[in-house]
Amino acid sequence: MGELFRSEEMTLAQLFLQSEAAYCCVSELGELGMVQFRDLNPDVNVFQRKFVNEVRRCEEMDRKLRFVEKEIKKANIPTVDTGENPEVPFPRDMIDLEATFEKLENELKEINTNQEALKKNFLELTELKHILRRTQQFFDEMEDPNLLEESSSLLDPSEAGRGAPLRLGFVAGVINRERIPTFERMLWRVCRGNVFLRQAEIEDPLEDPATGDQVHKSVFIIFFQGDQLKNRVKKICEGFRASLYPCPETPQERKEMAAGVNTRIDDLQMVLNQTEDHRQRVLQAAAKTMRVWFIKVRKMKAIYHTLNLCNIDVTQKCLIAEVWCPVSDLDSIQFALRRGTERSGSTVPSILNRMQTKQTPPTFNKTNKFTAGFQNIVDAYGIGTYREINPAPYTIITFPFLFAVMFGDMGHGLLMTCAALYLVIRESRLLSQKSDNEMFNMVFAGRYIILLMGIFSVYTGIIYNDCFSKSLNMFGSGWSVRPMFGPKGGNWSFETLDSNAVLQLDPAVPGVFGGPYPLGIDPIWNVATNKLTFLNSFKMKMSVILGVIHMLFGVSLSLFNHLYFKKPLNIFLGFIPEIVFMSSLFGYLILLIFYKWTAYDAVTSKDAPSLLIAFINMCLFNYNDPTNKPLYRGQMGIQILLVLIALGCVPCMLVVKTWVLRRQHLWKKHLSQMREAGPAENLESLEQTGTTSPTGLTQQGTQKFGGVRVGNGPTEDEAEIIEHDALSQHSEEGDEHAEEEPFDFGDVAVHQAIHTIEYCLGCISNTASYLRLWALSLAHAQLSEVLWGMVMHLGLSSRSGGGFFGLTIIFAAFATLTVAILLIMEGLSAFLHALRLHWVEFQNKFYTGQGFKFVPFSFESILEGRFDE
Repeated sequence: MGELFRSEEMTLAQLFLQSEAAYCCVSELGELGMVQFRDLNPDVNVFQRKFVNEVRRCEEMDRKLRFVEKEIKKANIPTVDTGENPEVPFPRDMIDLEATFEKLENELKEINTNQEALKKNFLELTELKHILRRTQQFFDEMEDPNLLEESSSLLDPSEAGRGAPLRLGFVAGVINRERIPTFERMLWRVCRGNVFLRQAEIEDPLEDPATGDQVHKSVFIIFFQGDQLKNRVKKICEGFRASLYPCPETPQERKEMAAGVNTRIDDLQMVLNQTEDHRQRVLQAAAKTMRVWFIKVRKMKAIYHTLNLCNIDVTQKCLIAEVWCPVSDLDSIQFALRRGTERSGSTVPSILNRMQTKQTPPTFNKTNKFTAGFQNIVDAYGIGTYREINPAPYTIITFPFLFAVMFGDMGHGLLMTCAALYLVIRESRLLSQKSDNEMFNMVFAGRYIILLMGIFSVYTGIIYNDCFSKSLNMFGSGWSVRPMFGPKGGNWSFETLDSNAVLQLDPAVPGVFGGPYPLGIDPIWNVATNKLTFLNSFKMKMSVILGVIHMLFGVSLSLFNHLYFKKPLNIFLGFIPEIVFMSSLFGYLILLIFYKWTAYDAVTSKDAPSLLIAFINMCLFNYNDPTNKPLYRGQMGIQILLVLIALGCVPCMLVVKTWVLRRQHLWKKHLSQMREAGPAENLESLEQTGTTSPTGLTQQGTQKFGGVRVGNGPTEDEAEIIEHDALSQHSEEGDEHAEEEPFDFGDVAVHQAIHTIEYCLGCISNTASYLRLWALSLAHAQLSEVLWGMVMHLGLSSRSGGGFFGLTIIFAAFATLTVAILLIMEGLSAFLHALRLHWVEFQNKFYTGQGFKFVPFSFESILEGRFDE
């Protein structure tokens, strides 16, 4: 249970894998997904590593599978996903897979090539068929002598005047329909009007064999005279990519040619159908095993890529790997290695050896489908430092609660809860569909966050007594409208109700309950004109209370970090001054709020002093303000003491801690100098001068005070160990001590000054920042009220016969605006503000977030595409 509140304990382990068993062992570790391999060959080029050829072969197989997958998608064939997770094939099976993929790729390429050639031939025959039919119509129209004489005079007037017979040449072809206007204009300009063009559209679109797109084309025939014009016309047709076809001059030849073309088209259509059927059968067979093939190839590629990270023993019989892994999973890792060795048939077991290192391990927080969303919120700010307190467990409650404080509405919260419940109940089916919609996937990943936000919003909506901007009369109202001369009295008389359109509630008049409302806020406030005055005071004070409690909780969590990392100096000169500083000022302000609520009632509230003015006067030591009376006796003395205590905490954090750190450095430096000297000089020096601790106390003084450890320096036992190290010149600890970073007093002083100023000023600004809880809650309530008054109220106010139909339309508009504005836009706004309160105001009190994430070698992550192999 303790691992839930801080990251898992990690260890660096060394794996000794036998060459014949390495592949299977890494395979089992990939299935387990609990180790992160380190690259032991950082200076070796990727193309010079041992298993680069195997990686290339896997990439080539992956390429062939992607080609087949592309063809399957192009044919609109569904890929079968049975959810099967096949085992990694053995290295000897790679040859069979390569042969299978090679055969499949070559067969598909051959089919595509043949099909494209057949389609090209089919297109040419189809175009020729249309040309023969259209040209026959053109020639039939030209059989009219008057039309022929008119066309002849247009082509060459001088020849027509002499009465010489004309012999016109012609070319026929097909061109894209959109190029016809430009084509006709170019012919007219280049040939100077000495050509005659006829064109007709082909009704049915034709399929382009290269791209498969549908293309609209037109048939044309061009009449001309002479070889010079013939060459010009052909060049223009070539430039416009028009397809020219031979067309016989006599009708009989055209008829015979058309019959032959139709016969060839029918035969070709039958061959195309058979080719397409064969292609469909091949693709359908491949689609059944496509996913399994992909999994096998990508697992093999990941294994060989991981093996390239290992070192090879000089005997070439062993691979050495270094991995980060959780200590709690060492038994599972050992079992996976044993299983991999047995699977490979090796008789030599693989060895796992834990290593001691000073390197910072990666941060690993175990999550499930419920906590993963909240952990992602924390990790988006920064990956936690190794073994520090994890804010995610606390965020599970505080995040949806602070969101609900800003979004408090029973109706809107219920709608959000229902939407999240739908995603939670149907999560298995939605996961199996694997949607590519990024927005939906983001919402689906945070379904449990949205569910808790909706539930908490319903709760805060009950406290605010707010449901779609209207109050619910759950327990009746504490305010009555009985006549004041009645047996129990009342708040207003009937004469007052008749003569006043606007009424304000008087808190001094006792209500029916004689005390607070049983749950939430009295519904009568919804119709009062001084509603905002009452709610603003309530929500503003509530925001300050929640904010200070939230920040004090964050500061308290830092204590557990200091205790775990054994840094007493940070406790005495960090945590204690911080918690005292905040409690003396803002904790006292919370107590004043509660005291004012209990000390003053509705009658005496008019004489109650302002807490804001009192707090400002407290910080300024101004107690001569006649407009703001004290809340209780002895207030001035207590407040002066609290401010002095808060001011005294500042030098503790700013000066004392820096001075103690410097003393510790000098102490360690003195011990290192003693280590460099001879043993005799060290003993003599210790006997004559006595050894002082980092805080200035002698060893005897430390014993006198009961051995209490002060600061981050060595304890009594640690001092003896350090002295022993000083007498041993060749100790390993001494070498590590010499590698420590140098102490820079200026840097430490500046860092501590920045931290102190940031914390002290942050306490003020962060407390003010929590007022966004009040502001967002007010904005949401007002938007909801405006939407009801300007939209829904129109439909409800109608008394005509058609009001029902009008109400239906208005309600649809009201529901749409409610979902779009109040649920989505306002919900996103409240979400972002709650996110900021956790990142800035809460987590900066104890969470540094300077670690790096644990990224295990896992087949599941690779197949889901979370990162590239």
